[in-house]
Amino acid sequence: MSENTGGADEARTEGAADAQATAGDSPAKPNPAGDPPAGPNQAGGRYTDTAGPPPGMQFGAAPPSPWQVQQRSATPSWATLVRPAEAAPIRTATLVAVLASGLATALLLGDGMGPGLLLAVVPAVVAAYVAAREARRSARPWTVAWVIGCIALLAVPALRDSAWPATLAILSAVLLGALALHGSRTWPGVLLSPLGFLDAAVSGVAWLLTGLRSRGGGNKDRWLPVAKATVVAAVLLLLFGALFASADAAFADLLGDLMPDVSVEDGPVRFMLFLLGAVLALAAARTAAAPLRWDRIKVAPGKPRSRVEWALPLVVLNLLFAGFNAVQLAVLFGGYDKVLKSTDLTYAEYAREGFWQLLWATLLTLAVIALALRWAPRSGEGDRRLVRIVLGLLCALTLVVVASALRRMDLYVEAYGLTRLRVSVAAMELWLGLVIVLIMAAGLFGGRWPARAFAGSVAAAVLAFGLLSPDGMVAERNVARFEEDAKIDLSYFQSLSADAVPGLDRLPEPQRSCALRGINDELAKAGDVPWYAMSWGEYRARQILRERPVTASYEVCSRLGTFGSRLEY
Repeated sequence: MSENTGGADEARTEGAADAQATAGDSPAKPNPAGDPPAGPNQAGGRYTDTAGPPPGMQFGAAPPSPWQVQQRSATPSWATLVRPAEAAPIRTATLVAVLASGLATALLLGDGMGPGLLLAVVPAVVAAYVAAREARRSARPWTVAWVIGCIALLAVPALRDSAWPATLAILSAVLLGALALHGSRTWPGVLLSPLGFLDAAVSGVAWLLTGLRSRGGGNKDRWLPVAKATVVAAVLLLLFGALFASADAAFADLLGDLMPDVSVEDGPVRFMLFLLGAVLALAAARTAAAPLRWDRIKVAPGKPRSRVEWALPLVVLNLLFAGFNAVQLAVLFGGYDKVLKSTDLTYAEYAREGFWQLLWATLLTLAVIALALRWAPRSGEGDRRLVRIVLGLLCALTLVVVASALRRMDLYVEAYGLTRLRVSVAAMELWLGLVIVLIMAAGLFGGRWPARAFAGSVAAAVLAFGLLSPDGMVAERNVARFEEDAKIDLSYFQSLSADAVPGLDRLPEPQRSCALRGINDELAKAGDVPWYAMSWGEYRARQILRERPVTASYEVCSRLGTFGSRLEY
C-alpha cells in the first residue's frame, strides 16, 4: 500500500523550523535590570558584531570552558525514523470486522485448522482494507500480489492434512501480510515488517479504546440502532432456527453439521481464541491505518576494497568451483560405475556423503556473495563490470553444484526410497537455486525489486511445497518402487498424515492394510471432526477408508515389519 503521509511529515518539519526561526527572530523583551536596548551591533537580541560576545552568550554570563565539548546535532534513532504517522479514527465497519474475526476464530478454530482458518482471516482482511481506505492509502501491484499470495497460502491448511507444510504456509502468509500492510520494498523492510504486528497489537488496543470512547457519548444515534438490529436478528435466528430444526430432521442434521459445536467446558479456550483473533485483526487494521516506516532504515554500505584485494579470493574460489564441476561432468558422462569402483562406495554411500556437503556449499556461497557485494569496489563503470563478471561466474558455477546435489539425492532415493526429510532438503536445494537465479537477474537488470523478489520466492516455494503434498509424494514414490522391486518399508508409513492415503491405497493386500493401519488408528482416535476443521486431505482419506476398511490383523502386519522402527538416514 502506498503512503500519503509524507507531505504531513514534511509539513510538520517545516512548521517546526518556522517556529524555531520565529522564536529566534522575535524582538527582545524589555530588560528590567536596565540593560541597554538593542543597538547597531544587535539584531533582535542576537549579536552580529564579531567584537561582541559570541552567539548564544548573554550579558553577565560566564565564558564557556575551553574543555567543554560542543554538542552536535544528534542523528534520529531508528525508532524515531520508523515511527508511524497518526492513525485516522477507527471506523464502525472496522470495529464490526474485528468483532467478526474474533467470533470466527473462537467458533471455527477451537477444533483444529482447516477451512475455518481462512474464514477467520477474511474479516481481518476486510478490517485492514477499511482502515487503509480511511487513511487514504491506495493499493499498488505489489500489494495486490502479496494479498493474493497470503490468501493462497492460507488455503494450504484447508487442502492438506500434514502439519509441517501447513505450518510453513501460515508463517509465509504472515510475511506476505506484513509486506502488504507496510508496503516495504527494501531489505530492512522485508525482514522487519512481521515485527510491526507486535507494535500494532499494543497501539491497536489504544486505538480501539479511543474509538469506543468517541462513540460512547454523542454518537449513540449512529451505533445504537445497529446494536439493536443485531440483537433482534440473533433472537429471530435462534427462535425460528429451533422451530425449523424440531419440525424437520433433515434440516436439523444440516443445521447441526454447519453450526459449530460449543460446550461450556470449552468456554475459557474459546474466549482466549476470541481475544487472539480480535487482537490480530485489530493489529492488521492498525497497521493498515498507520504502518511503521521500516524502509527508512538505511544500511550503510561497507568500505569498498581495491580490485585486487576484492577479486583475487573470488577468482580463486571460481577456479575451485570450476574444477569440482569438471569432475562432476566427467562422472556424469563417464558413468558412475568407474567412480564407485575406484572409491569402493555404493550408490547410496556416494550420494549420501556428497549431498549434505553440497547443500552447505550452496548456503555458504550465498553468504560469500552477500559479503562480496558489501565490500565490492564501486568507483566507476569498470568496477561495476568486474563485479558483474566475477559474481555472475560464481553464481553460474553454483547452479552446477545445485544440479549435482539434486542428482545425488535422486540416486539415494532410487536406492532407499523417498522420505519427508529427503523431499524437504531437495525442495530447499531447489529454492536455493532459484535464489541464485534471482541474484543473477538483479546483477543484470538492477532495480529495487530484489528484496521483494526474495520474499516472493519464499512464498512461492512454500505454496508449491504445500500444494504438491509431500506426504502424498512420499507414498506415491514408495508404492511405485514396490511395484518395481517388491521392496517397501511399512513401518515408515505409520507416521504419515492422511494425505498419503490415496497413494497407499494402490498397494495390494495385506501390504495396503498394514501401511494404512497407523493413519486409520489416528483418524479413529480423532473421532468426528466438523467441516470447518477438516482438510480436504483428511476428508478424502476418511472416504477411502470407509469404502475400503483396514482388514489385515495385527499379527500379519507384525510379520511384515509394520511396527518396526526406521531412521530417516
